[in-house]
Amino acid sequence: MSYYSHVEHILERASVKRAQEAMDRLNVAGRIHALSESARTAQEAADSLGVEVGQIASSLIFKLPSGGALLIITSGRHRVDTDLVAKNLGIENLSRVDADFVKEISGYSIGGVSPLGWITQPEITLIDEALNDYDVVWAAAGHPHAVYPTSYAELLACTEATPMIIGE
Repeated sequence: MSYYSHVEHILERASVKRAQEAMDRLNVAGRIHALSESARTAQEAADSLGVEVGQIASSLIFKLPSGGALLIITSGRHRVDTDLVAKNLGIENLSRVDADFVKEISGYSIGGVSPLGWITQPEITLIDEALNDYDVVWAAAGHPHAVYPTSYAELLACTEATPMIIGE
């Protein structure tokens, strides 16, 4: 695993501290790791951690027709099928969002969006059932170089997400 002391300053960032506070409040077992390599993409995170890309729990944000945020915690092994998700939610479509929307709603920058510690809670949170295929999954912790180990069950409990098949 590539995390080194020269990136420990990342743990002092306000966004990482907010993720850590949420983890503490929710009794998350894992600790945040500062990675020397970026974890902006699921593949980068997997490569840096030496794990399968499917073990990366990416937090993707879409806009619902109401204007609220939809958080999808997805396995890095596939793309979100937005048509499938919209159909399962009984809505016409999901809107893509820009970096400003992500930052405003979650308080995190794209590439470091934690599923925990949001400024404004998402209207709906879904979790990819594919994450249940792994004992340990890794999620972002408020910065592209910060991640923490967790599990499907822990993410499900902490986020109160609805399980769903979100892609193939």
